[in-house]
Amino acid sequence: MTDGEHDDPFGDEFADALALVNGTAPTRRGSGTTDRPGASGGGPAGYAAGCAEPAANGGTPEPGRAEEDRPATSGDARGAASTRPAPRSAGRTVTPWRTARDLAERAVPGPVEPGTAELADALGRTLAAPLKALTDLPSFDTSAMDGWAVAGPGPWRVDRAADDTGPGQDTGILAGHATTAVLPDGHALPIATGAPIPTGATAVLRSEHGEVLELPDGRARLYAPRPVPPGQDIRPRGQECRCGDQLLPAGTLVTPAVLGLASAAGYDELAVHPRPRVEVLVLGDELLRDGLPVGGRIRDALGPMLVPWLRALGAEAAPPRHLGDDAEALHEALARSTADLVITTGGTASGPVDHVHPTLQRLGAELLVDGVAVRPGHPMLLARLAPRRHLVGLPGNPLAAVSGLLTLAEPLLRTLAARHPAAPYRVPLAAAVPGHPRDTRLVPVAYRDDDRHGLVAGPLHFHGPAMLRGIAAADAMAVIPSGGAERGTEVELLELPWPTGWSAGWPTPDTCYDPAAPTGGTA
Repeated sequence: MTDGEHDDPFGDEFADALALVNGTAPTRRGSGTTDRPGASGGGPAGYAAGCAEPAANGGTPEPGRAEEDRPATSGDARGAASTRPAPRSAGRTVTPWRTARDLAERAVPGPVEPGTAELADALGRTLAAPLKALTDLPSFDTSAMDGWAVAGPGPWRVDRAADDTGPGQDTGILAGHATTAVLPDGHALPIATGAPIPTGATAVLRSEHGEVLELPDGRARLYAPRPVPPGQDIRPRGQECRCGDQLLPAGTLVTPAVLGLASAAGYDELAVHPRPRVEVLVLGDELLRDGLPVGGRIRDALGPMLVPWLRALGAEAAPPRHLGDDAEALHEALARSTADLVITTGGTASGPVDHVHPTLQRLGAELLVDGVAVRPGHPMLLARLAPRRHLVGLPGNPLAAVSGLLTLAEPLLRTLAARHPAAPYRVPLAAAVPGHPRDTRLVPVAYRDDDRHGLVAGPLHFHGPAMLRGIAAADAMAVIPSGGAERGTEVELLELPWPTGWSAGWPTPDTCYDPAAPTGGTA
């Protein structure tokens, strides 16, 4: 190993993947890799011909694009078994699925510098510092119930609160009002939930457990059917925490409950990491934004889906921009963008109007991933536009685009937002799932109970690259290894953000990322 290899933050596996994608790796004879045209100059060799998803399961590939579901050769199978990228079509070497996710996660060294945000704008962000209590909780002894504050054993003489001078029924001590009352033994005062406990009180008797009798002399006496133990229904000062206690560590996702805790602990604003700024560019002249499909054109399914999905992942996403199949418009959009991440849809293969690769080459971008050994979605790509600015190119077919979103965009955004990765989660399959001969498959699944296996993941129909009906009903995407998985086999799951993230909040329209707004810094 050379000194330069020691300096590589990703290790040999990632260095090899990057070198193969960008055409800088030496030719390896007999190892399953192919000679790559253009490796010696003229731009990255990854900008040569590529593959696209078929229109659906068993469908016909788009005109001008290579068919992807060819029978695997023994050399292909050996490549899939290793961590080295396996060859695909001429000029492109795809990256194993897990390696691609790791590359995306490590594409940036970490999130941008943290700042502060008011509580109303902190939802969905990540704490940049531990949340420490600024006060005791509760900050005074308080009543946990409506009833009477009592001193000593009963029965008790019912007093009028010292600050209650009005006619009619005595309301006693109310929440939000300080009290100077002092209770001697044998006395009681009406008290409301959340009100401060008066000096001398030993317990709170719930209103439904006490009975007040009027005496002939006009006084009132409180009786209880059983003894009231000291401390009953009193929340003592500092019961939940003391001032200075750490309530949550840095890196915690700010949920609605975290906001409530922070407010109770005395915070008006929080130290948080900013949301990554994402711009979505929808490519394709065939896409309609409204109405019914007509004249060979189809509705755009990705624009409406990607923006809320990205927000669920903690990003600040602008409304999608529709560019059609216009190479100059794409070049101008990428050259002008200051977003942390640009996501394009379609145009990642090598058809006559697939402009993503030539545009990246024209911009001098660095390809980190150019094709992934996963179905659907293998023509996806990840490129570095600038030191902290990246592009994820998603295939145009909807479920293939979802695959690319989960494979490349989610890990990158997780790093930018300083979110912790989800713990590995495996669930038995409710039915067998056939595998691709050499690639990983991502299959929509829904949870259900099984008499034998307990919670299982049921594969859903309508999982072709162009279909969204399956993912719309799914709880997760199951990671199916090459060769498939039998019923009862535990498989890794990529959970979708709605079960845990749907209530995490979305930026309101006035806080959405505006690509035209000044950034206040360099990209």
